Amino acid sequence: MVNNKIIFRLFMLVVFVSAALGGYAAPAQGKLQVRKEAFGKTGDGRPVDLYTLTNSKGMEVRAMTYGGIIVSIRVPDKNGKVGDVVLGHDNLDGYLVNPPYFGAIVGRYANRIGNATFTLNGVKYSLAKNDEQNSLHGGLVGFNKVLWEGQEVKNAKGVGVAFSYLSKDGEEGYPGNLKVKVSYTLTDENQLMVDYEATTDKATPLNLSQHSYFNLAGEGSGDILGHELMLNAHSFTPVDKTLIPTGEIRAVKGTPLDFTNPTAVGARIDDSYEQLVIGHGYDHNFVIDRKGNSLALAARVHEPTSGRVLEVYTTEPGVQFYSGNFLDGTIVGKQGHVYKRRNGLCLETQHYPDSPNHPDFPSTIVKPGTTFHSQTIFKFSTQ
Repeated sequence: MVNNKIIFRLFMLVVFVSAALGGYAAPAQGKLQVRKEAFGKTGDGRPVDLYTLTNSKGMEVRAMTYGGIIVSIRVPDKNGKVGDVVLGHDNLDGYLVNPPYFGAIVGRYANRIGNATFTLNGVKYSLAKNDEQNSLHGGLVGFNKVLWEGQEVKNAKGVGVAFSYLSKDGEEGYPGNLKVKVSYTLTDENQLMVDYEATTDKATPLNLSQHSYFNLAGEGSGDILGHELMLNAHSFTPVDKTLIPTGEIRAVKGTPLDFTNPTAVGARIDDSYEQLVIGHGYDHNFVIDRKGNSLALAARVHEPTSGRVLEVYTTEPGVQFYSGNFLDGTIVGKQGHVYKRRNGLCLETQHYPDSPNHPDFPSTIVKPGTTFHSQTIFKFSTQ
């Protein structure tokens, strides 16, 4: 008779060796599943729920009701080894100490609004200032710091979670009672679909985005300078010294911001080009080459060592490429990993920064009686 204790010890040895090698094998083939569990409490004692989405290809996404934050995305590499490819924390406490928007839903207005003011229908609105004189990602208490209501989703496309939140009139200075729903859906094609919906009872600017920091070699594995990036954009919106768009739409050709062909992120990041000096690297909105309002490819990233590929599709007109310039080694993330400068990159699909103050930019105003809808898809594969 086989000794059960020996079998168990051998199994644990396999698990230990796999973990020591930097990952674990993809789970056995299974069905699309979603499960919910407790994930701690906010500082004022409100419970936070964590939703785990899995598919049959070995991909797993975890997202929580606090900030609508994507806590982890586990995808296989070219050898089938599964690894977590987004920066973050192992528990809720790490997200409560004001991290740099790891994995969060950002709004009401993703990115910056200059001088934290805008005028709409003849009324001047003053917003909370949290980026020197500007308003960044919704203000002092943006959507990344509120508790959303979660609901499991199962449909023909896949499984997921829908997060809902009511942003009340006057919150962070914005007009209108805004009802927002953001849905994360995982498909069996290793796609994470992000759908944004909103309605309001008063005209208001709205710019929603997802702020995950990606490292396709695996979070905590080092910098992203070797990631090969292609941006489907022949132009970008230059910024002034406070990172507010000047209003110009500038061609990328002949500049270090030209990623129309796959290029290593680190190839030109320290060039003396004024825009790179201002942003301490890449922190710019790129104007996506597109026709109409349907989904278009915004970006493609390939990490040569792991073979992982990320493609980003969106209905939005722009994508902010941020190269993690302000990570400074003071944040300790998952498994005790210290996140240093340029250890992750963001591809934030969006309308242009400061659009309420630039009439020539695509409008971000949502009006009563209309429903705002936007979609972004993060598609993972290997090569």
